[in-house]
Amino acid sequence: MSTESLQEITYQTTTNCDWEPPLPPTDLIFDDGEPLESNRHRIAMNTLIESIHEYLKEREDFFVGGNMFIYYSSSQVRNRDFRGPDFFVVLNVDGKKDRQGWVVWEENGRYPDVIIELMSPSTSAEDIGTKKEIYQETFRTPDYFVYDPFNPDSLQGWHLNENQEYQALTSNERGWLWCQKLGLWVGTWSGTLLRETAQWLRFYDTDSNLILLPEEAAKKQLEETQQQLELTQRQLETIEQQALKQGALRQLLRMLTTRFGQIPPQFELRLQELNTHQLEDLVEVVLTVNSIEELLNQNPFV
Repeated sequence: MSTESLQEITYQTTTNCDWEPPLPPTDLIFDDGEPLESNRHRIAMNTLIESIHEYLKEREDFFVGGNMFIYYSSSQVRNRDFRGPDFFVVLNVDGKKDRQGWVVWEENGRYPDVIIELMSPSTSAEDIGTKKEIYQETFRTPDYFVYDPFNPDSLQGWHLNENQEYQALTSNERGWLWCQKLGLWVGTWSGTLLRETAQWLRFYDTDSNLILLPEEAAKKQLEETQQQLELTQRQLETIEQQALKQGALRQLLRMLTTRFGQIPPQFELRLQELNTHQLEDLVEVVLTVNSIEELLNQNPFV
């Protein structure tokens, strides 16, 4: 995006509900008709947007935008510098409000909390140059990242320090960078999305779990449900088998008691170790023997 005139600071960041900028423009344009760099850039942007929506789905106080205009100064509008960040998040705002773009003077002076630019060879110099300066000096965006979807080694990030200057982030052992405002890691993930295989930029939680897309979360939920059903089925089968075994054991003990009187405890313990089929076989054998000793001689498994 062209940013030749974006250096002028017209509005200051504030969260004061009474904040009123002077004469904001009203004839705003929200579509420049320019596509993203490539299909991979489009998929990468949508992946970031959808995963954050899934991650924050229990909340309503956030807004996520992608390739969406951010208006913040009159001169910006006059000079038609319309292109916005490829991905941005604003926290603690009304998430139900309809928006065609992000208009700072209509949002109580709020700027994005997190910005990610999806670079290409033709935009990388601007993304880590002019844009980075604007996001630091004007937007005061706490966390800024850049990544080229065609270059897995291109991830860089900065956090706004106490001096209101961007300080480069140091990656962890996996090569991920910490996004303080979201409380998530930003790192790469190898896989196929919409039939395109690449090293995609994804979010991870503090336990290194991938923040899932809605379809991934639904698939995981289905798999977990199936696993639970299978476990329940196995448990039911085990209970049934135990019930059958106890029934066969009780029948055998009744027969032995009827025929031979009191059963030695040691012998009863040995019977409890047999499986259902062995107990059922013994029921038939008991009818043909005259003593427990004879039963033991004919059936070595007891």
